[in-house]
Amino acid sequence: MADALGASGAAEVAEVAGAAPGAVAGARRGGGLPFDGAIGVPIGVPIDVPKRNRAVEGLRGYGLIVAMWVRSTMTYRTSFFLSAFGNAAIQLLDFVAIWIMFSHVHALGGFTLPEIALLYGSSSISLGIADLVLGNTHRVGARIRDGSLDTMLVRPVPVLAQVAADRFALRRVGRTGQGLAVLVWAVVALDVDWTAAKVLLMPVMIVAGAAIFGAVLVAGAAFQFVAGDAAEVQNSFTYGGNTMLQYPPTVFAADLLRGVTFIVPLAFVNWLPALYVLGRPYPLELPGWVAFLSPLVAVVVFVPASLAWRAGLRSYRSTGS
Repeated sequence: MADALGASGAAEVAEVAGAAPGAVAGARRGGGLPFDGAIGVPIGVPIDVPKRNRAVEGLRGYGLIVAMWVRSTMTYRTSFFLSAFGNAAIQLLDFVAIWIMFSHVHALGGFTLPEIALLYGSSSISLGIADLVLGNTHRVGARIRDGSLDTMLVRPVPVLAQVAADRFALRRVGRTGQGLAVLVWAVVALDVDWTAAKVLLMPVMIVAGAAIFGAVLVAGAAFQFVAGDAAEVQNSFTYGGNTMLQYPPTVFAADLLRGVTFIVPLAFVNWLPALYVLGRPYPLELPGWVAFLSPLVAVVVFVPASLAWRAGLRSYRSTGS
């Protein structure tokens, strides 16, 4: 095989066989074969790689890694339940602060407490799902710096699936659980004419909102290939965006609303669908049917996010250590 591929090609094959990342990085700098991080193998190396759908392989690999971490977590069940409960309790303090504020005011931006609870609960559930599934992508910057990303590149599983599933934190279900509790209370307390469209829009809003947050997480992870350590930038759009969406859009300036509607479309996470459910107009005077565009927006934002991730992964040149 060394005769067929040359010294650098042999080094790439050695990487697949388990060679040290530093040795492989040196081979790459010496003119090795191009590396396809999307499927986790060097391009051109004659190894038996099944030509299956990458998305299916990614989901399968993700599921196997997640199952491993879940089994590890459930080994200490008491610790897990205490961690999940603590996570939910800490997140719930945000809503307690809102509740206390409403003991002194009757409305905020024209919205009552149950209406804000609807915004709070839907946003918290969407972020909780995205954070549970893709939250570990914020570790990409650290993996780039310490060179541990190299070990993921040589495995026959898409790197994004490995990064997202690594150290899967099941305790994060606490955020989703407390958001669901607040949302259920809001639905019971609200005086809303529940039509079929509004009932259907509720689960669609949550799932599409999770997908939009997921796209933001992937885009933030891709940016770390350029910035090196941009986890806080990523968090400002996810956790910061979640905090913003917990409050009514009427308390924010019009320029900010335009930005989160047409540039980083966080308004489609819950503002636009929830305002349709509540029978309230959107401050930018958009037509009512835009409330149903959240699934389409989720698909649209995932395309550039996935392309940015692939571009960042292909530009990666290892630390050489």
